[in-house]
Amino acid sequence: MKKRLYAGTRKGLIIVDRKKSGWKITDATLLGDPISMLLPEADGCVTVAQALGHFGVKIKRSQDGGETFEDRPVPSYPEKPEGVEDIDPIHNRPIPWDLKTIWSLETGGEDRPDELWCGTLPGGLFHSSDRGDTWQLVDSLWRHEGRKQWMGGGAEYPGIHSIMVDPRDSDTVRIAVSCGGVWATYDRGQTWGVEAVGLRAEYAPPEFAKEPNGQDVHRAVQCRESPDTVWMQHHNGIFLSRDSGRTCTEITDVDPSVFGFAVVVHPKDPDTAWFVPGIKDQFRYPADGQLVVTRTRDGGQTFKKLKKGLPQKHAYDLVYRHGLDIDRNGESLAFGSTTGNLFVSDDEGASWDCVSHTLPPVYSVRFAPSPAWAAAA
Repeated sequence: MKKRLYAGTRKGLIIVDRKKSGWKITDATLLGDPISMLLPEADGCVTVAQALGHFGVKIKRSQDGGETFEDRPVPSYPEKPEGVEDIDPIHNRPIPWDLKTIWSLETGGEDRPDELWCGTLPGGLFHSSDRGDTWQLVDSLWRHEGRKQWMGGGAEYPGIHSIMVDPRDSDTVRIAVSCGGVWATYDRGQTWGVEAVGLRAEYAPPEFAKEPNGQDVHRAVQCRESPDTVWMQHHNGIFLSRDSGRTCTEITDVDPSVFGFAVVVHPKDPDTAWFVPGIKDQFRYPADGQLVVTRTRDGGQTFKKLKKGLPQKHAYDLVYRHGLDIDRNGESLAFGSTTGNLFVSDDEGASWDCVSHTLPPVYSVRFAPSPAWAAAA
């Protein structure tokens, strides 16, 4: 079966196809532009977000699998009203009411193919009902009193990096915020509440360590066919929820580390998940310089280190939260790193092939959900 992988890098979009001889880079486009997020869709369209520094944020869309792109509208914040205080509680600086980075893009569910959700820094969630022709700030979340407790972590401002649309009910959407915990709406964004009770922030004072609204969740993903199961890679641990993210259990015994940014869950088996661990806080590289992927098949009771094909000496790869992906069937995985390595596995992580070790830093990787791009070629 033909497969395609997209990698958004600091210097453009890399297109990788699986051929008889293996995974090969077949094209590179939008060269020179940092790609902060990308969204390939089932009809072969690809949407990319560009973070262009003083030129601002741009969105481009391809209808032919990435061969050509056209400019698309960009979400915009309203003007900040006079007298409104919006201060980061930790850094004691104002939160800007303008778009800094697009950090997540997701479709509105299979029953709503024209809907898109967009998460940003400085913590705004946007919704489109016309596939990105227009965007609306989800005002109910932006003006929620709880948002005033969100704070910047590794990024300068709070950011929405994970968006999970419940496949059983597209009105139910969950988001994860760094740093602001996990929030949910059950009425398509009209009302919101903070969830994920049980998360623990070891960096906070003891009396605030389990405050749901102060958690630095690095990434949250739900199992497509069993969406009650949600896996979370937190700043100081791995957490598992069996009730759609309402409550969480911490997993502590994982070799070599529970720190990392990326996590994916098997689309059909909720007990199987993969992580790319590192050591923290200022280090942020693989333990002992050995790059591994950890995998559990029993809901976090045990983990196995997967390292065949990965460098086991002087490896300093960091995998960002969107740098790891799994294809729709759960057969292939891919991850890209800050050192320009791109690896793919076709045996659920048991072994890895290096597609390239000379790419720019990789910000995001995503498999095309279907070979529609091939049919159109």
